[in-house]
Amino acid sequence: MAAENLAVSRETFDNVILPVYAPVQFVPVKGKGSRVWDQQGKEYIDFSGGIAVTALGHCHPALVETLKSQGETLWHTSNVFTNEPALRLASKLIAATFAERVFFGNSGAEANEAAFKLARYYACKKHSPFKSKIIAFHNAFHGRTLFTVSVGGQPKYSDGFGPKPADIVHVPFNDLAAVKAVIDDHTCAIVVEPIQGEGGVMPATPEFMQGLRALCDQHNALLVLDEVQSGMGRSGKLFAYEHYGIKPDIITTAKALGGGFPVSAMLTTHEIASVMAPGVHGTTYGGNPLACAIAETALDIINTPEVLNGVDARREQFVSALQKINEQFDIFSEIRGKGLLLGAVLNAQHASKARDILNASAAEGLMVLTAGSDVIRFVPSLVIEPTDIAEGMARFARAIAKVLN
Repeated sequence: MAAENLAVSRETFDNVILPVYAPVQFVPVKGKGSRVWDQQGKEYIDFSGGIAVTALGHCHPALVETLKSQGETLWHTSNVFTNEPALRLASKLIAATFAERVFFGNSGAEANEAAFKLARYYACKKHSPFKSKIIAFHNAFHGRTLFTVSVGGQPKYSDGFGPKPADIVHVPFNDLAAVKAVIDDHTCAIVVEPIQGEGGVMPATPEFMQGLRALCDQHNALLVLDEVQSGMGRSGKLFAYEHYGIKPDIITTAKALGGGFPVSAMLTTHEIASVMAPGVHGTTYGGNPLACAIAETALDIINTPEVLNGVDARREQFVSALQKINEQFDIFSEIRGKGLLLGAVLNAQHASKARDILNASAAEGLMVLTAGSDVIRFVPSLVIEPTDIAEGMARFARAIAKVLN
């Protein structure tokens, strides 16, 4: 049966998809820029950005053009062969960062899995097989594979799947003393998000980030930054580590890297990469020409003064609109985050209402996200039109009025 003849709806989801998601009640079918339309033709403004993925909006003309041209050229070769788009993308990521070597995967979890395996392998080869401790943070999120979900600091996501990978220690985020208390010469890595995304849109302080760098140097441990959500222009710089005046040993990126097409990367130095050899790690699709061509186009657009400088202006418009809403409704205790990774923290009186606000927003024609039960998260396109921000915030205000009444 041809796909267009099979009628599907939100109800179909409940019958055919593994019940690990609870999507809202409408089904998006088309997007352009920061606007989306559902099956009934209703229009929405998108402040969710596919969870920080569609950083250039929906169906950006340059990405569409690349998808078409590369789609008619070469899709996949496997890693028995290399390809030009992967080599160009790797070269451009290296030119734009501290890094000297790149590994491509398909998702943030895969990039993090590769980073954690590399950190342990490096310690094993260069120091000792017993140097395997990973220090991570409460409320962190690093992906859904068994290793990455165990490094993530939210037990509800890792409980029930049998024995977890060992030698992973969790301490409070932004608490340098807690890290000092557990770091030792058996530590191979500290793994941290410069801005915790799922954990409530919480930026690391400069003192914390610089302190982690110093502790890693002191104990011959690697500083691994998960920039899956905070990277690719989201913070107003290409990568959030640039705000902190430090150099990491490994960073991971995904989400916005492909502007909506699945692709991820792990970046590191020659020295750390030198322990790896053919066969030690890999992935069939990683670095395929179709994904890398699209990611190269996305990187070329995002890594420009025009887009990066535009992030802060858009942030100011969001913050000022949220403050006005707060003056009216007294609902937020704090607006936090960096760049266009924004969290509006609900005050104690309204702390459990995040999901209600998300649903009410959808009814008003607005797509937002939550981060935990008490934070509304905004991760719109980095090039969202100011008129879309204004209209979306008007819809958001109406949604809040309905929830509170």
